[in-house]
Amino acid sequence: MSNILAIAGRPNVGKSTLFNRLVEQKKAIMDDESGVTRDRHYGFGQWTGKYFTVIDTGGYVMGSDDIFEEQIREQVKLALDEASVILFMVDCKDGLTDMDMDFANILRELKKPVYVVANKADNQTLDLQSAEFYGLGLESEIYPVSSASGSGTGDLLDKVVEHFQDDDLENPEEGIPRISILGRPNAGKSSFLNALLGKDRSIVTDIAGTTRDAIHTRYKLYGKDFILTDTAGIRKKSKVREDIEFYSVLRAIQSLQDSDVCVIMIDATRGFEAQDMSIIALADKYKKGIMIMVNKWDLIENKESNTAEHFRKEILEKLGNPLSYIPIIFTSVTTKQRIFQAIELAIEVYDNRTRRIPTSELNEALLPEIDRNPPPALKGKYIKIKYITQLPTRTPSFAFFCNLPQYIKEPYERFLLNKLRGYFNFQGVPVKIYFRKK
Repeated sequence: MSNILAIAGRPNVGKSTLFNRLVEQKKAIMDDESGVTRDRHYGFGQWTGKYFTVIDTGGYVMGSDDIFEEQIREQVKLALDEASVILFMVDCKDGLTDMDMDFANILRELKKPVYVVANKADNQTLDLQSAEFYGLGLESEIYPVSSASGSGTGDLLDKVVEHFQDDDLENPEEGIPRISILGRPNAGKSSFLNALLGKDRSIVTDIAGTTRDAIHTRYKLYGKDFILTDTAGIRKKSKVREDIEFYSVLRAIQSLQDSDVCVIMIDATRGFEAQDMSIIALADKYKKGIMIMVNKWDLIENKESNTAEHFRKEILEKLGNPLSYIPIIFTSVTTKQRIFQAIELAIEVYDNRTRRIPTSELNEALLPEIDRNPPPALKGKYIKIKYITQLPTRTPSFAFFCNLPQYIKEPYERFLLNKLRGYFNFQGVPVKIYFRKK
């Protein structure tokens, strides 16, 4: 993919607002506070029939010792290296600043097409004041825009797409399996993603709430092509105090809804808590593939041969029988213990979720079981199940055709569900049964 547009500049000039406008979705969190965006954020845009990838970056601050700003600088540099065209955003209201001049020196060394975007040109006076940015000394026209209203963005994009090829895909991620990494703050989600990729895709610190946006990364492993999404930690509503965290949690929940498989990460040192259960229940509600990844297992002291099994049983007891289909794996991201087995398990769960069982196999396996253990008669009426078929749904659903579907009760439905899981591998996947009249 060669059509890549990176948006860069100092903090609080409106980069995320322009990003959302170009991808025509509210994907990036926007706030008046500077430093909201930290990691690289990707989306897809289109203009005059040409498709391109857009990268939103954090605000670039030189010479700062702040742990976030130091790592944001690294993320920005990676985005600039990857981009084929760069939008250098400045602020008409603030005018030309020393930070803008410093960043212009960095861009000058890249030898890539750079367009200076003078944002917040909300009236004619500010539009005229944008001429001062010619003082940056870059070989670019100044494009006054208002990313909030969209004013001026058309002229800018007309120029930008001249550098792009015509053969890029509308959405290169269309149809690719999505795996979301979810959990409470500081469970190790970003560290897990970075360990898998072998590079710092997400910023990692010991500070809860480091990740804010949902960070998507395309990844290939074991012949599989899929998208990993690192999300912000999800806390209870009562503990969310800041607007930014509120929107971070919304992005995490949206990623859950968009995913095929949810990797629920649990901190072994804190154990399985009510908030973990809430996240799992939400994933089950939306019929996603689910697995539990117990992280930081290396920090558990005095482990015995059956410590993991005790921990597993404790989790399964709290999950209860309806959620007992969820597999559990014990890992340590820092030592890379079983992290690749965790991804293998997530891929297996995805395969289970998309599995299609031929009608002949279903009936050969289940009809003899039903004959041996038929549904209990009700009001002197005998229930006869004639045949079973899988429905054309996104998650495994099965229709049992019978003469009196209304008389089949929940215990017998559980019996059939257990037999389905016993004959066919649906580990990590919610399965739904329907009874229909034959």
